[in-house]
Amino acid sequence: MELAVSLLSKLLENHQMSVSFPQLDLTAPEMLESASYQALRQIHEILLDDTLSDPECFHKIEHIVGVFEHLGADCGNRHDF
Repeated sequence: MELAVSLLSKLLENHQMSVSFPQLDLTAPEMLESASYQALRQIHEILLDDTLSDPECFHKIEHIVGVFEHLGADCGNRHDF
């Protein structure tokens, strides 16, 4: 199979290729923005979880909480001291 892939790659290397996703309605920047928002949402949920203990990561978590507060997002009890 490796030989076939190598030969086919060589035969096709000078031909134009087009890839399409006909049912995809988002642009690449929109997909990245959506993925970034999902990551922020998950981090926010972690910060809201009062069952988690954070003594070793206090400063990192404090910095993340500050970023969310700067954006106007409440982080629950994580910053109430």
